Amino acid sequence: MTLLGSYVHPRETRRVWSGGLVTLLQELGFSDGAARIALTRLVRGGLLARHREGRLVHYSLTRRTVALLADGDRRIFGLGRGEREAGTWTVLWQNIPETRRPAREQLVRRLRFLGFGPVQDGTWLAPHDREAEVLELLAELDVTGYAGLMLGTPSAGLDVRRFAGRAWDLDGLSARYDAFVTEFGGCPRELPDAEAFVVRTRLVHAFREFPSLDPELPAELIPAPGRRAAAVELFHDRYRTLAPAAQRHFDRALSPKQ
Repeated sequence: MTLLGSYVHPRETRRVWSGGLVTLLQELGFSDGAARIALTRLVRGGLLARHREGRLVHYSLTRRTVALLADGDRRIFGLGRGEREAGTWTVLWQNIPETRRPAREQLVRRLRFLGFGPVQDGTWLAPHDREAEVLELLAELDVTGYAGLMLGTPSAGLDVRRFAGRAWDLDGLSARYDAFVTEFGGCPRELPDAEAFVVRTRLVHAFREFPSLDPELPAELIPAPGRRAAAVELFHDRYRTLAPAAQRHFDRALSPKQ
């Protein structure tokens, strides 16, 4: 998904050759078999559509995938780009039955990406107003009848740092930002096409984990992680400067050999 979201443009109409995708995934460390299995699973999951054109197989992004990637872009590229003021928090609780387990698992993944953290079994907390996004998500998964939603503010007498530490690993988050800066900080802003592709793809894949880990708690309540600003600046700079070379390599690999 990182690969498709970063290089398939326009997302709504472009078709990409399966052989080229397999080759690119091999460059990222996957075996031929693992790459083909991954593509098959995306098709079965409704995230890719398969098209046979003569002897070649191509894939296109489904409407669901285009929508998921757009949501992801908003979270990934908006992370750390402005101060979050203390205000409305969102609490969600759910009791989705075992018979709807796939929907429950999807809900959990999407809640984490929206910045929610688990407080206790079935109860999730976000330090911002996420009402619109959650209502849309519940409707999409058809689980609105199994969930409750409440908006409010923390009590003035609450130890917010201690309470938030139950929902998010704040100390571990600082360490992960530091590791990101250490890993990619020495990366040149210009690289040969193939190398730029690998580095930029790994950069995006590593950074896209942060929206699920960082609730972006209001700074007036809890100071931001020490290396977040450096990680955000590094990500946006390398994402932009490595883009032309990485895109050239992607497009070249997706051209079927005659």
